[in-house]
Amino acid sequence: MSETKKDAIVDQVVKKLQDRSKLGIKKYGTTLAESKEGFIPFLNHLQEELMDAVLYIQKLKSEKK
Repeated sequence: MSETKKDAIVDQVVKKLQDRSKLGIKKYGTTLAESKEGFIPFLNHLQEELMDAVLYIQKLKSEKK
């Protein structure tokens, strides 16, 4: 049998997700699983996050020029 390898990058992402979850629970007093927000509010949150991501990309591209 081969050794089980661990991926440090995956471990870093998992840690960040766990930290973000703790922060969200502290801020909102509930978990994502327990949240009663509906489909459209979650789509709105996703849209806002993606718009932020596009802004970050543009900022970095403009600094590279």
